Amino acid sequence: MYKKIIPKRFKESVKALLGKAKFSPVNDSCEELKHFCPVCSSKVSQFHRLSDLYYENLDKHGHIFSIFQYETLNYLNYFCPNCSASDRDRLYALYFQKEVSEVKDEFRLLDIAPSASLQKLIKAKYPHIGYRSADMMMDGVDDVVDITQMDLYEDDTFDFFICSHILEHIENDRKAMSELYRVLTRGGKGIVMVPVVLSLQEDYKNPEVTTPEDRWKHFGQDDHVRMYSKTGFIDKLTSAGFTVAQLNINFFGSEAFDRYGIHPRSVLYIVEKPE
Repeated sequence: MYKKIIPKRFKESVKALLGKAKFSPVNDSCEELKHFCPVCSSKVSQFHRLSDLYYENLDKHGHIFSIFQYETLNYLNYFCPNCSASDRDRLYALYFQKEVSEVKDEFRLLDIAPSASLQKLIKAKYPHIGYRSADMMMDGVDDVVDITQMDLYEDDTFDFFICSHILEHIENDRKAMSELYRVLTRGGKGIVMVPVVLSLQEDYKNPEVTTPEDRWKHFGQDDHVRMYSKTGFIDKLTSAGFTVAQLNINFFGSEAFDRYGIHPRSVLYIVEKPE
């Protein structure tokens, strides 16, 4: 029985990490509903923790960094039990609630490798947003696009974009950043997020790491190609031409972070293309 359950748990955890898990209502009637998911507007007693199997994989392959030094990751309150929105999805929803809800003018948004739950929220709650999804391999997106060569889009096409946990999968992340800059309008903004390890002084990349097992060891996942430092990440974004704002608990408030299950050391990176 144990052997049959584990693969299912792992599969569901991977779906949650990718934002593809299906909604599964839970009954919190016997517990205090102290948390709130801004993505599905549900009160919950507790967000679900990151799967133990993720830690087991890190341990099995001897991951060389501490997960407790990852900047934006609430491993104890990772995903919503109702809509499977991750902590970073909830952070983005909080940003939209704070900064976008009052914007009534129509603007065009590009969502790369979209989270299913966040996509649903944006389409339902922000009808003035001209939403377009894109990815190179994901099913069901509007456009099949390589982020390092988005010839499908002209210069200055979008007013906003979401690029969440994509760049760590891409060999030429600088080219991807330059393409994001190119397709963004002057004065346009975007969410750009990657796994940031706070103990690193510069980005870590090892050309000898090529196997899935070694990538678990060095980069924390079998399809990642680097680990980002805070300095290295910001330097690459500014080199692409962006100005970078770091929105943290001081911007959103400790009460909101606690209610929405967002870790106190979380930072939302908002880039802007100067006018």
